[in-house]
Amino acid sequence: MRRLIDRFSNYRLFIKMFIIMVVSIVAVSVATTWATINMSGRVFMDTFSITNSKVIAQINSNLNNFNYSIVVASNRILQSGAIRGFLTQGDGDSLSNYKSYYNMTQQMEQIYSSLDAYDVSLLVTGINGRSYVSDRSIWSISDQELREHEVTANTLADPRKLLFQYAPSDPDRAGSQGVIVASKALMDRTDNEIYGVMYFAITERTFQRFYNSFTSKGNDVAILSGDGSILSSNKEDWIGKPAPELLGYAKDIQQNAMTYKEVELEGRKGILLSSYLSPYDLYLVNVVDKETAVGQLMDTRTIILIVIVIVALSLMIMFLVSRQLTKSLTRLVKQISTISKYEFDHHVSVDGSYETRQIGLAFNDMLGELQDYVKELVETQKGQRNAELEALQQQINPHFLYNTLASVKFMVQQGSRERAAETINALISLLQNAIGNVSETIPLSQELVNLRNYVYINHIRYGERIKMNYFVSPDCLGCHVPKLIIQPFIENAFFHGFNEKAEGQIYFMASLDADALVCEVADNGDGFLLTEDEDAHPLSPKSKRQLFAGIGMKNVHDRIKLLYGDSYGVTIASEPGEGTKVKIRLPVIFSQK
Repeated sequence: MRRLIDRFSNYRLFIKMFIIMVVSIVAVSVATTWATINMSGRVFMDTFSITNSKVIAQINSNLNNFNYSIVVASNRILQSGAIRGFLTQGDGDSLSNYKSYYNMTQQMEQIYSSLDAYDVSLLVTGINGRSYVSDRSIWSISDQELREHEVTANTLADPRKLLFQYAPSDPDRAGSQGVIVASKALMDRTDNEIYGVMYFAITERTFQRFYNSFTSKGNDVAILSGDGSILSSNKEDWIGKPAPELLGYAKDIQQNAMTYKEVELEGRKGILLSSYLSPYDLYLVNVVDKETAVGQLMDTRTIILIVIVIVALSLMIMFLVSRQLTKSLTRLVKQISTISKYEFDHHVSVDGSYETRQIGLAFNDMLGELQDYVKELVETQKGQRNAELEALQQQINPHFLYNTLASVKFMVQQGSRERAAETINALISLLQNAIGNVSETIPLSQELVNLRNYVYINHIRYGERIKMNYFVSPDCLGCHVPKLIIQPFIENAFFHGFNEKAEGQIYFMASLDADALVCEVADNGDGFLLTEDEDAHPLSPKSKRQLFAGIGMKNVHDRIKLLYGDSYGVTIASEPGEGTKVKIRLPVIFSQK
């Protein structure tokens, strides 16, 4: 899991760029698609409203022609004396009745001929109970049922008006159909006396021919009466039912002179156009289902599918292009991230795009400058350490010289000339070793000679209460070590290790450990307690313990690390009452050029 996270972290820039491009492309595509569909719908509604206004005008013209034929026929019936006589005269002899019927039928046939263009049934009834029917198959209703029918009652209630009403089919009669009936009372013009009723019946399916060719799926037409009931419609489930909501929309369009109105019918959004047919108090309504109509004009699902395909192709292309653009940069970042701390000589490879090459070159230049700076800093620190050590070499404790010379003088006065000479020789050897190039290294065997001389002088001065022991492996004698690398620890053991104990032992040991020379200075003196921060690193900058006098001990540790690296240096272990052990780890060097 960690490896997967690290791998993704290397491609962080590419992932961010790709996510931004995905969001941008999808957002633009969705916005464009939505705007296109919305604008297309708006344009469709405006265009469709203009087109359907013309359609409504054509339907209105067809209905007006039909209405004109009905009006002409009704006027002729009202003007015919033969028809009036047939419907008003009482019972007479057979001959007079036959003449009356014959004259009436002749008149009716002439009038009915003007309606030949329409499949209409003409019915008239009189107050004397007589009636005439041109085609009873269209509206199969008996004279008794007709007199009691709602159509007749509504007609007599408003005798001066030509009413269009819907008469539903009779479920008890096989083949019965719903009909639209145009009816008007037969009224004497002089005394306004009603002497009958005339009916023009047309089946609703036949009536649909006036507008059926202008309808389609989602494009419906309805004829509403003034009271809001639907007389005719291409939607069969609407016929004969009250539609107050539809009537309200139609009146709103009529009163506000609107071209169309966006409505919601039966849970679906639509466009409604309307025309008021004032001669017969009817409303012609055209209802367009918005979703269906727009879907016929524009396949939204196909458009969305095409947009998805285009977006997918765009994302694929952008993925390949952006991956190619960021590949070299990602590789450069990976190289930079794998360069360890202080490895200023590991330059990155320069390739890829122009920008990546420039970054790579700049990074390599920076590494070069850092490398030069670090080298200069190291040389400066080396010079500083050498100066400190040279100062240390030249600051051999004056008291040490005074006391040593005083001891020699005392030995001469006592007649111990040989011991005085040996002491002077040991001092001369120490002074010769202290003077010279501090960068020089000497064999461990020579360092042992210097240690013995130093210990000999201390024994002359302070006595032999502290014994010195040497355990050196023969294969170590030729190893070269820096000057003054061991003497400071011997000095510390002499003067700081036995403040409480009267006597003790100091041990010097040297051996090879793999590729390292390990020198140890141990004593069984007072010892001390190391804190957690000081444990094994009392010479580190964090330690506040002043274990040794002067700057020699710290410089030994720092100089070893500076010369040979962090694998080498000085470590100290100590326990109160048990003594102290100092371990000096150096590289194995047998000769120096």
